Amino acid sequence: MKIQILKGSDVLNLVGRTLEKNKVAYDFKVLDKNLSEVGLLDFKDKIKLITTFPSLDTPVCDLQIKEFNKRASEFSSDVVVLGISKDLPFAQKRFCESFSLENIKLFSDYKYSSFGINYGLLIKELNLLARSVIIIDKTNIVRYIQIVKELTSQPDYNDALNNLKDVIKLPYSGIKENISKKCKPCEIGTPPLSKDEIIKFLNSCPGWQLVDDKKITKEFKFKDFTEAKYFLDILALIAQEQGHHPIFTLIYNKLKITLTTHASGGLTENDFIMAKIINDLDV
Repeated sequence: MKIQILKGSDVLNLVGRTLEKNKVAYDFKVLDKNLSEVGLLDFKDKIKLITTFPSLDTPVCDLQIKEFNKRASEFSSDVVVLGISKDLPFAQKRFCESFSLENIKLFSDYKYSSFGINYGLLIKELNLLARSVIIIDKTNIVRYIQIVKELTSQPDYNDALNNLKDVIKLPYSGIKENISKKCKPCEIGTPPLSKDEIIKFLNSCPGWQLVDDKKITKEFKFKDFTEAKYFLDILALIAQEQGHHPIFTLIYNKLKITLTTHASGGLTENDFIMAKIINDLDV
């Protein structure tokens, strides 16, 4: 589902994976103030309140971070508050030190755009993050999503914090995700899927075509080369994080994607996990 936000009279498009309430949160890779990589699993056994924003150098974002830092002082030790933007880590560090912000942890998505892409919050036209509040419980289930529709508006703090109280009362949702969202490493000798297994997985991946029972392919068409290349770049980041690398064939405005598992000499579940991720992308 294509998500759009406003900046005055301008319509801006959000790109990336589709984030859903009551589903497992996606992992991501951002940088802390020391340029060390940090991801979702670094905050296991914590309730995560994540707030994103375009830039610290705007009054609305400045107020947003200070407000969450202030309110975070009232939270229990089970809650961690994370602020994520595309500001450089050096600027984030200076901002926190200048205003003595100790209750919120700031992280930068400037290097990989990993958070923006995995959470569908990357603004295509600006290459910045949209303003949002996301709450993820102790089992990494997404329990709350607020995407601010007007880029220059503040989040609804009361709505977010009222939902946070509910999650604190029930930090484990009891929801169990049955489908893996991440590819698993394959070693040489891992057997490929049988034909029956391939057909079963293929039925849940619309648009993909089976080739010689060993590969699946899908072609995407865009308005021009720039749009096709943009899609390829986003896929390249996701593929690298998944550790599963498609074959890309880019011809002007057409991108053909071929998936197979070389270590198995055929198709594995990883190929279909990757196919579902690709199908799920909004670009």
